[in-house]
Amino acid sequence: MKIEKSAIGVFEEFAEDYLNFEKTPKKNIFWLDTMEFLCNRFGNPELACPSIHVAGSKGKGSVSMMIARILDEAGYRTGLYSSPHILDFIERIGSCKGPFEEAVYEKSVKELIDFVRSVKTEDLPGERPITWFELVTLLGILSFANAGCDYSVYEVGLGGRLDATNVLKPEVCCINQIELEHTEFLGDTVEKIAAEKGGIIKQNTPVFVAEQTESVKQVFKKIAGDKSAPIFFVDEISNISQIVYKNTQLHCTISSIFFKRPLNVTLNMLGDFQTRNAAMAALAVKQVLPDLDETIIERGLEKAILPGRFEISGNIVYDGAHTVKSIGFTMETFEKIFSNQGPINAHLLFGCAADKEVEKIATLFKGKFTKVTITKPGNVKESDIERLKAAFDDVNIEYFSCADYLKAIPYAVSKANEENAILLVTGSFYLVSEVKKFLLSQKCLYCQ
Repeated sequence: MKIEKSAIGVFEEFAEDYLNFEKTPKKNIFWLDTMEFLCNRFGNPELACPSIHVAGSKGKGSVSMMIARILDEAGYRTGLYSSPHILDFIERIGSCKGPFEEAVYEKSVKELIDFVRSVKTEDLPGERPITWFELVTLLGILSFANAGCDYSVYEVGLGGRLDATNVLKPEVCCINQIELEHTEFLGDTVEKIAAEKGGIIKQNTPVFVAEQTESVKQVFKKIAGDKSAPIFFVDEISNISQIVYKNTQLHCTISSIFFKRPLNVTLNMLGDFQTRNAAMAALAVKQVLPDLDETIIERGLEKAILPGRFEISGNIVYDGAHTVKSIGFTMETFEKIFSNQGPINAHLLFGCAADKEVEKIATLFKGKFTKVTITKPGNVKESDIERLKAAFDDVNIEYFSCADYLKAIPYAVSKANEENAILLVTGSFYLVSEVKKFLLSQKCLYCQ
């Protein structure tokens, strides 16, 4: 019996032949005129519903999910565009609750493929080939239009100024904290990176910005000023207090002049930094819907969950953190939650892409784990296992090293189970994905 491919499966197969930056990083492949050309040919479907655009070095996925959940709780059909996916490509394009109806994807994929096949190279701006991420972004835009969404929330892929999502004309923009990342593409200082992220700020469009260093603040103020865009720094217009962890939930109070009363927030996304993400999400939605009841915001925030963001499943904690600050937050959260249960018997499985600051990251793990396994984070991103080993050696962390993640993962999982330890999997969303795939393939009791 022949099994028909899903529409998303058809798209994935079609898009395989296009340059995929996630798999093959390459300089000088970022521009907006191709996306503008594609959207114009479709009658600008990116304008089919009001949108919210979210950028930042970390936390943009969490903020996007929180915003989508609040809008959904308010009764609006909301599209959510995010990356990367953990197990299934369809995680990138859908709603905060999951995929749309198959008919939405069937219509969108057919429209996209029929159009792209009809385009001649000489029709494209600069005769440059369409990239994989441009196709994925266009599919998201078409899907939200065909699904009849009331709102759409877009997480920036990389940077902001030249990211494919920057064809949007959003109601509000959000920019989370900035740190050094992807320096070969975005610049070698936080100020240069901020200038790229700040490229999503639009003319006369409000922008909410997370707490930043003073020099980064000045970059955003300059861009916003040049575009007459009202700019709000979340730490200056809100106050977060009474942060308490209870079991696997986080409780806090968020107050602001934007709210009719303080928000009494319960989060299932863990980490003190998630309270700041929640504040940004709530403020952004209040800007768009000023009369929205605070109770709806609270309910939406409580329902927000995101795979691979301090996700606890059995004895495994999954966290795709891959920058110095984000892994620092992961470790802070890890110790807060598990130290309440007495001395922590914890193991670490770590792997990261070659462009990460492993020398600084390694110091965050010193003295925290009874067993450490380091590996490559999968076969998508380039990784430097020798540099990783040297970084752990320099801070005197004992480890087991295995470049073959297909061998390292079962080793780390089995050791954690044998020793009744908590296993933290971090350093890359791709590593999180590979561990989950392994556990699903094994159908192990400990992965339930």
